[in-house]
Amino acid sequence: MEAPLAERIRPKKLEDYISQSHLVGIEGSLTQQIAKGIIPSLIFWGPPGTGKTTLAQIIAEESKRPFYILSAINSGVKDIRDVIDKAKQSGGLFTAKNPILFIDEIHRFSKSQQDSLLAAVEKGWITLIGATTENPSFEVIPALLSRCQVYVLNAFSKGDLEILLKRAMNEDVVMREKKIELRETEALLRLSGGDGRKLLNIFELVVNASPDGEIVITNDQVLKLVQQNTVLYDKTGEQHYDIVSAFIKSIRGSDPNGAVYWLARMVEGGEDVKFIARRMLILSSEDIGNANPTAFIMANNTFQAVSTIGYPESRIILSQCAVYLATSPKSNSSYMAIGQAQQIVKQTGDLPVPIHLRNAPTKLMKELGYGEEYKYAHDFQNNFAEQEFLPDAISGTAIYTPGNNSRENGTREFLKNRWKDKYGY
Repeated sequence: MEAPLAERIRPKKLEDYISQSHLVGIEGSLTQQIAKGIIPSLIFWGPPGTGKTTLAQIIAEESKRPFYILSAINSGVKDIRDVIDKAKQSGGLFTAKNPILFIDEIHRFSKSQQDSLLAAVEKGWITLIGATTENPSFEVIPALLSRCQVYVLNAFSKGDLEILLKRAMNEDVVMREKKIELRETEALLRLSGGDGRKLLNIFELVVNASPDGEIVITNDQVLKLVQQNTVLYDKTGEQHYDIVSAFIKSIRGSDPNGAVYWLARMVEGGEDVKFIARRMLILSSEDIGNANPTAFIMANNTFQAVSTIGYPESRIILSQCAVYLATSPKSNSSYMAIGQAQQIVKQTGDLPVPIHLRNAPTKLMKELGYGEEYKYAHDFQNNFAEQEFLPDAISGTAIYTPGNNSRENGTREFLKNRWKDKYGY
């Protein structure tokens, strides 16, 4: 079976590597390390199709090291230990020739799986290169992250993608035998979204679907073929965002049926459980907030749980949380309040802090009256003393407006009782 185009033209040498000049260009931060063969453990963080796997393979080739590759999707602790045992037996301890272990989608590894790498990385049995599309600050455990250098890979630019297409036409053994005219490239470049692998997959699809003879590629032809061959769920494409949008809107709209349906679409498509949980965590504050503060706790616990459990069991926890959030009362009052406050700050600038609210750590500040007229709330009845907490220029401005739900209606009464007519509650 013939390998895909993206695999056939994968560069083998650093000089053939496209893009990421900030890492591997003449002045790149990795260039000298690769040349000397002294490679630290690394995390490559960047969008899909930006050359993370390719760069890891080139590093191994150029530094003449054994290269092992694992995918976090289908590898467990046993697979990691097997590779580490092989690395220890190779006798490369603390030398420039210790093996490289490349782990694709390392963000999918659980804490225990990542823990199993620590000793090998720390003792130099392996050089770890991890690849992730997610922020490693959140997805890689601190102990492992502290032992690695993080390098950011950028999405391919338009120029990079055009070079990639020309290389495919000129150097690939299959494509160079065909008569291909790239009359228009806008659709190819736009649909790729800066993902080199996706660009080459679409290009190969269009070429293979064209009649024999001279192949003329146009925007209309590309769009038509891609629409006919759209997969049910593309984790990095437009439908990925459409489906999660439908999921969030179903929860916001208090429809647990829609929420669970769109959740199932993501689960069946293999969506990252932490991506789903993270979106629900944001929603729990943005769309439910203080109408039901427990929703935030529920969503946060869900995120923690699925981060350690993974599929298939995580689907149950995600479903429970989605149903809970969908059937919770809704309020975006806290979300609106911070937006309103930020707008006021942009319009009014750095207004001075009222004297009575300022801290007075020095004698001079006390002499200037800093904090002098401040009323300590706990010294007064109901733990409340009426005073000004906003700069004079915006005194009396109501920034937070409680939502119309049972809990926040109680909040409104509390504020009205305390502040009377000051804020119009």
